[in-house]
Amino acid sequence: MSNISSILKSIQTIMWQDTGLNGDAQRIEQLGWMLFLKIFSDKDKELELLDDNYTSPIPDEFHWVKEKGNWAGDDEGMTGDELLEFVDRKLFPALRNIDVSSGNRRALIVREVFEGNNNYMKSGINIRKVLNKLNEIDFNIAKDRHAFGELYETILKGLQSAGKSGEFYTPRAITSFITEMINPQLGEKILDPACGTGGYLTCAIEHLKEQANSVEDRKSIAENVMGWEYKPLPYLLATTNLILHDMEVPNIRFGDALDQPLSNFTEKHRVNAILANPPFGGIVANNNENNFPQNYRTKESADLFLILMIHLLKQGGRAGIVLPDGSLTGDGVKQRVRQKLLEECNLHTIIRLPNSVFQPYATVATNLLFFTKGTPTKEVWYYEHRLPEGQKAYNKTKPIQPAAFNPIKTWWN
Repeated sequence: MSNISSILKSIQTIMWQDTGLNGDAQRIEQLGWMLFLKIFSDKDKELELLDDNYTSPIPDEFHWVKEKGNWAGDDEGMTGDELLEFVDRKLFPALRNIDVSSGNRRALIVREVFEGNNNYMKSGINIRKVLNKLNEIDFNIAKDRHAFGELYETILKGLQSAGKSGEFYTPRAITSFITEMINPQLGEKILDPACGTGGYLTCAIEHLKEQANSVEDRKSIAENVMGWEYKPLPYLLATTNLILHDMEVPNIRFGDALDQPLSNFTEKHRVNAILANPPFGGIVANNNENNFPQNYRTKESADLFLILMIHLLKQGGRAGIVLPDGSLTGDGVKQRVRQKLLEECNLHTIIRLPNSVFQPYATVATNLLFFTKGTPTKEVWYYEHRLPEGQKAYNKTKPIQPAAFNPIKTWWN
């Protein structure tokens, strides 16, 4: 772990020195696509060994592995202006236009990742240094992969303080708690319709792995844990996150969950469990509110996501989600959305969180809602989570910890 940690520190130092990178979000995006390609190529290498008929969707010239291309995997390979020009003028255009006509899911993932993300670095020498550092990690070695998986979480955490990008990251303490309370089971379909960097998906995957006893069980996890994300950076980060958690072909749809009529989602789209922290305070794009029934139309994304999530649950399906205070107290459309929730679902538990949980990205008061579809709400259990004694607020250096939920678990049970 310490070795991988020092590799990561070296990469961050190199990136700080590059004039093309401004701010944490750009640095995370830059590291994101390079990491994705390295992890993807390592996986390709493994798949080629296991299956004689497997062919990588990435053309040899652009492949990381040095036996194929020499731009990345060969420490003595291209550098300087030659490398910079190769990345900007050849690599990105080629991967953005990769052939997906065969329906190859791995090809589609590569294309979608590169369509929306960019190379910001301006120095080919710095790019070479970062590539060489990444070459020190072998993602096919479980120890390396798991050590990196832990560190990856801290990279994602950096998004929380990267201004607007904070909306894509939910603290691990919250994703773990919600997953534990919803308790997904093997064979169930599990969805996060606004998956951000994939925090709920990876918690669900790890939770299900503990129940898995066979290759078939593991296959079912890969097929049944699903996410949707419509912004390129979190889509890239979530995809990489799932590959680090042993999902060879991450089941994440690149697209806006709100961009089609609600009636398009039929019985075949319904799921057993939803774990989510939908974007709140967001203004809905492209007049997507018109995809919803007249009496629920609003520009507030959290309310539309709540309608969508109720619709997507099977009868008996359960959800654990984060919602802002406004959704529980507002009138007009908000009141009608709440009424639908209370009439169609049993909203059995609300846990109120302190305002500072999502700082510095957001300071609004938020709540965890737990509900089951199929029977109306008769009574709601309510718990107010208070800050640890002597602490005035959660912040970057003192975030919410998993242990903070222990008293709530005791109360819950």
